[in-house]
Amino acid sequence: MTTLRNSIEIKATPEKVFWYLLQLFKDKEAYQSWHPDHVDLRWIKGEPLQEGSVVYAEEYLHGELHKLKFLITKVVPNREIEYRPLFPSSIFAPGNTFLIEPKGEHSCM
Repeated sequence: MTTLRNSIEIKATPEKVFWYLLQLFKDKEAYQSWHPDHVDLRWIKGEPLQEGSVVYAEEYLHGELHKLKFLITKVVPNREIEYRPLFPSSIFAPGNTFLIEPKGEHSCM
C-alpha cells in the first residue's frame, strides 16, 4: 500500500493545535468555517473525537456533494487523531492521521 505524507510547521504548541482540531470537529458551524466546501457535520455515535465515535460529514469534492461517515480509531491527546472512512468510501480511502510532533519550544509539525 502506498502512503502519502504531507507536513507543515505550525508556530504553536501541540496543545494549541490539538485544541484547534477539537474545535473544528465539534459541530457543523465550526466545520463549515474551516472550508467553504464543507456543508454538514454531525456526530452520530459517541462524543466528538473519542475512539469509537462515528461522524457524518457532507462536503463538496470535485464539484460533487459527498456524504461520508468516519470512524475515529485512535486519539492521543495533543499528539494524534486517526480516523478511517466507513463503507462505501473505505473502498477508495483507507484512512488518515493527524500527527502532531513537537518541534522546538513553541512549534510543531
